[in-house]
Amino acid sequence: MKNYAYLIAFAATIVISPGAFADDYDKDSIDSRGHMKPWEKGAWETGVYRNVFLEAGYKQDDIDAKLTKAYHDVFEGPGRVYFEVGDSIAYVSDLKNHDARTEGLSYGMMVAVQLNKKEVFDRLWRWTKKNMQHQGGARDAYFAWSVIPETGKHRAEGSASDGELYFITDLLFASNRWGNETGINYYAEARRILDAMWSKDGTGGIKNVLNVEQKKIAFTPDTSGYKWTDPSYFLPAFFEVWAEYAKDGKEQFYRDCADTARVFLHRACIYETGLSADATDFSGVPRGWGRFHAGFRFDSWRVPMNIAMDYSWFAKDKEWQQDYCKRIQNFLFGRGIDSFEDQYNVDGTLPDFIFPAGGHRALRHSLGLVGTSAAASIMGTQTKSWKFVDAVWTAKLEPYSDGYFDPYYDGLLYLFSLMHLSGNYRIITPMTNK
Repeated sequence: MKNYAYLIAFAATIVISPGAFADDYDKDSIDSRGHMKPWEKGAWETGVYRNVFLEAGYKQDDIDAKLTKAYHDVFEGPGRVYFEVGDSIAYVSDLKNHDARTEGLSYGMMVAVQLNKKEVFDRLWRWTKKNMQHQGGARDAYFAWSVIPETGKHRAEGSASDGELYFITDLLFASNRWGNETGINYYAEARRILDAMWSKDGTGGIKNVLNVEQKKIAFTPDTSGYKWTDPSYFLPAFFEVWAEYAKDGKEQFYRDCADTARVFLHRACIYETGLSADATDFSGVPRGWGRFHAGFRFDSWRVPMNIAMDYSWFAKDKEWQQDYCKRIQNFLFGRGIDSFEDQYNVDGTLPDFIFPAGGHRALRHSLGLVGTSAAASIMGTQTKSWKFVDAVWTAKLEPYSDGYFDPYYDGLLYLFSLMHLSGNYRIITPMTNK
């Protein structure tokens, strides 16, 4: 049921230009490219991935160059977040927080397997296994989510469940792309995490990454986070991948998790705005952090991209996903295509408290959200979706006017968005490398 209280608050507190929520602009600003024409079938069925940039009129050579530059900036340039250590290992660092996180290592591995950069993938996995993965004890095979990169000392022993989710998928894809006889048995490494996950029975307070009763991913796989969640952790496409390639006898459970994730996202994304909180109960109701209300902020930026991935790969929920794209892009467009903020209450009002990042506390037009909101255009049906594609095309990974610079989170989400929109974020099948 739609929450009309949110709608009333939203309408009363935000000034939106006339026609911002219409399917198109006014007659003087209609885009010559017209409405987007989303695909009806996912890539799992067709084997084809959309190159939205090409559809938007950009040249393939320019698309390739833009993706190459983004990879260079994040992994190789002077502002890089990828650092090699010796001859065989490397890590990705959240520079603004002075640590290495399972989020960043697993994202780096996903970039590497998608772009067929085996040495980068192997270096990142070896560093992760050495410095993050627990070897023995109640947390065996899980990962410490935050590590001091220079020393390998754990800043936190616990896991953030999205890290495990990505690592398993990364390794299954690596097994499909490169096989398991080139120095690392990727499949065995993925199965070790999965098998350990299923062995967690609460001993020492450690649980399954998935809340087994709910068939939903837990915020953390322990007693403190097992009964609530983060909507940005919901990647139904990854569970479909597990069902195909994990081969651990849990195929139907993973498919059920994919279906449950889709239903959950319906509830977690507020109807009027499309926004989702960064923490919720399993019902999708926002859950506060201490004295702070839950809101749409850093983690939440990932949700549009995650939903677009599921649409691109499997298209099992395409009607809702297309409508979701329309709602969240309409909301952001109403705030200004070149100025929408990066933190909101889920009803669309601006928050009283702005969460800081890297010592900076400010609302900004963040590159990460520019990227993920553009990735949503994969499922777009309206003319204004092209404007989001144009916005990320012209965006740059560079310091903001106040000096704040985040090549880690902004950079990785930006790179992911370019991969999605150019058709280079794919299901890696066993034949992909051939």
